[in-house]
Parts: sequence; C-alpha cells; structure tokens
Amino acid sequence: MPFNLDKFVASPSVEELDSLKKSEIVKVAKHYGVEFQPLMRKDEIKRYVLEYLVDESILPITVLETAITVPTDNTFELKRLEIEMNKEIRLKEIEREMQIMQMQKEKEEREMQWKREKEEREMQREKEEREERERREEKAREHEFRLKQLELGVIKGSDPKIGLDTGGFNISKHVKFVPKFQEDNVEKFFNHFEKLGQQLKWPRDKWSILIQSNFTGKAQEVYSALSIEDSMDCDKVKKAILQAYELVPEAYRQKFRKYRKADTQTYVEFAYQKERHFDRWCASKKVSTFDTLRQLMLVEEFKRCVNDDIKTHLEENKADNLKEVANLADQYALTHKFSKVGSNSKTRSV
Repeated sequence: MPFNLDKFVASPSVEELDSLKKSEIVKVAKHYGVEFQPLMRKDEIKRYVLEYLVDESILPITVLETAITVPTDNTFELKRLEIEMNKEIRLKEIEREMQIMQMQKEKEEREMQWKREKEEREMQREKEEREERERREEKAREHEFRLKQLELGVIKGSDPKIGLDTGGFNISKHVKFVPKFQEDNVEKFFNHFEKLGQQLKWPRDKWSILIQSNFTGKAQEVYSALSIEDSMDCDKVKKAILQAYELVPEAYRQKFRKYRKADTQTYVEFAYQKERHFDRWCASKKVSTFDTLRQLMLVEEFKRCVNDDIKTHLEENKADNLKEVANLADQYALTHKFSKVGSNSKTRSV
C-alpha cells in the first residue's frame, strides 16, 4: 500500500513511523521542517522526527523511552572486525616478508660460504700444483744430472741395465728412426714405436733410451719426474705417460664424438677406431661398472642441455655424478639470478 503523507500527519504514531522506508521518513522530516543530512542513516533521521514530534507535543514524551528503539547496528562491530582482520593480514604479510628476508640472508650466507670454500680449494689446488711443479723440476734436474753422470761414466759399479753400455748396439744410428711424438695422439706414437722396435730388432732394454729422445711437452715432464730405474723401463715409461694424458678425459670424449669415417676407411676400420676412442674416454674417467658408465652418459647429456656458462662451471668443478652436477648447476643459476636482480634494481634506481 503506498505511503500517504497526509494520513500520517493527521494521525502520527510510532508504529506507523517504524514501518516507513527511509525515503518516506525523509518526506515526513521535510514536511515538519526537521533538519537532517542526506547521508544520515534511516534510524538517525527517524530519531530526529520523533524528537520533533515530542517537542511539538504531537506525541507524548514516553515514546522516546519506549518507541524510539534504534535497531542494533552492527556497522561498528563489522568495522572493528575488519580492522582486526586487516591488522592480522598485515602481521602475516610482515611475518612472510621477514621469512623471505631470512631465507635470502641464509642463501647469501650459503653463497658466501660456497665462494670462500671455492677460493680455498682454488688456493689449495694452486699450492699443490706449484709444489708439484717444483718437485718435478727438482727431480728433472736431479735426473738430468744422473744421466750426465752415466754418460760420463762417473757412476761406477752400476747395474749394467741402467748404464748406457750399448753392448754393440749403436743408439745414435737408430734414434733417427724413432717416430715424431704427438701429444694429441700419444697411443699412436707408442704403437708405431713398438712396431718399429720389433721390426728393426732393437734390444728391449734400449727402448727407453730411444723413445725418450723425441718426447715433448707433458711427456717430457713426466719422463723427467721418473726415477732412474723407472726411466730405463719402457713399459713403466709408457704407463706413466699414458696415465698423464688420460687426466684430460674431455679430449677423449671429443675424439669419440667427433670422429668420422674417412673415405679411405672401411666400416670395420672405422668401427674399430670409434671403439678405441670410446674405450680411451671410459678409461680416462675410470669407468669400470654399469653404474659409472650410466653416470658418464647422463652427465654428458645433462651438460649438452644447459647453457655454456653453466657447462663451463660444471667442467671446472669436475663432478662425475648426475646429482652433484645438478646441484652445482642450481647453485650457479641461483647465484647469478640474484646478481642479475641486484644489477637491475640498481639500474632502475638511477
């Protein structure tokens, strides 16, 4: 039923006023000239109207005690709850930010520790290399001195196997047949030398004197570091030099991967050489079980899938286990991610 202002004015009552909508109460207030703010709530405007009606003796004063019942308003309670909720949310955000800061701090500490350990390892490695180099140089000087003594006949009563008495075998005549030593194909050199030694019937105890005449680079260093007795044993010389060159497995890996069939080769010859390169690679990595072979293949494939920076980092650390390699890659990526973030932040601040 539509609101009738004239009917209400003719017979105003609290019950009728309570049943009105805000827009209808506004009409009543305007009719009586009651001042109010448009943004006021319905209950507040109704209270002003009742107070006016009581002041004008239109309604008894008792209505203010009994009839003016402002409905319970949950606005303030809701506001309080909202403030508390926002406060709780903010506290959680602060707590989370502190956790992130703590985690970042711990990461930075781990990175610093890792860098310190790496520097210490590098310093230790350089120290060991320096000591090893000095030791080799000292042994080389000692070895050269002993050889000179042997040549000049200074050492008396030596084992004839160690001396340079050729027993009628002219070393200078045969040394020209010794093949040229090539560091990139050490095994080929030894195979060629051994075939020549057998074909030319060189005395076995003279092989070491002949073979060392063409050594260069690392082979020369290894030979100089051997004792006099070992340096006169061709098998021991060969073993020591092969072991030294097997310390660079990456070269064997690349030979295996890059080796291609030549036009002059048969497929059997190609397969044989391919197999030899693979065996050399495995031997250089000390692969002797299925698990070590499995790790070799997995690590190689992992390195093939990462970018060059990470691959170089992994090569420097010489990890042979897939799990170790993956952890090193994660550490490197995390370290450089934070470095890039810090660099970008500085750039934006400028």
